[in-house]
Amino acid sequence: MTSLAELSGSRELMLSLTRRELRGKFKRSLLGWSWSLINPLATMVIFTVVFGVFLRVTTPAGSPSGLSNFALFLLCGLLPWNFLANGSNGSMGALVNNSNLIKKVYFPREVLVGAIIASSGVAFLIEMAVLTVALLVVGNFVLPWLIPALGLAVIQAVFVTGIGLMLSVVNVYFRDLQHLVGIALQFWFYSTPIVYPLEVVPQRAELLGVDVPVRTLYELNPMVRFVEAYRDCLYHLRFPPLADTIYLIAVSAAVLSLGLLVFRRMEPKLAEEL
Repeated sequence: MTSLAELSGSRELMLSLTRRELRGKFKRSLLGWSWSLINPLATMVIFTVVFGVFLRVTTPAGSPSGLSNFALFLLCGLLPWNFLANGSNGSMGALVNNSNLIKKVYFPREVLVGAIIASSGVAFLIEMAVLTVALLVVGNFVLPWLIPALGLAVIQAVFVTGIGLMLSVVNVYFRDLQHLVGIALQFWFYSTPIVYPLEVVPQRAELLGVDVPVRTLYELNPMVRFVEAYRDCLYHLRFPPLADTIYLIAVSAAVLSLGLLVFRRMEPKLAEEL
């Protein structure tokens, strides 16, 4: 209860740090916040050419929307992934980059991570707004489905915050973490149906003579269900399966709890390590 009271009393600090992150994100950049749109659009163009044109990945038709557009199919999965990647990478430096502030005054250190996740969330919402306009232009009336999509964004923010808390505090003690996370994110990206539809993953496969339920194991990855849930709302225009939603809520709550536990256990010696 004391910790909750401290966090509640740090709302203004959280807002100030978030504003600082947003102002400094593209400081002294000619295009400024336009880069938050240019980067995913450039990635979309590259992946569309490679996977949609060269490799000819089949774009599933939206059901019941009937939409068949690889670029928009890709963006519905790419933008949630960028939220995870940006939040994770930014959180790793949240404590290290604010070492002087941590040494000078006491405040709940979690707000430093929270500010990073909040600024990443704002960028995510801006990108989603642009995606919404693009979907409306091609005739996908997505407006009623923005409410469940925003609900998913809240759940994902909880998930990313838990990961960010763990990465931020571990990075103080183990600075090689940023290099390991870069490799892990690459593996995680291609283990998520972003540039290809979920249907290409086989239900079962034989591995070393053992029949393995590949699809079941694959769907344990929370980002698989996040991406599919966003696509259900924005691309297919339907509600995600209830079981998937419950799974995402449970996993996100568990990851946040684990993140807080790790953070609190390793926090007492932060000033010494920094």
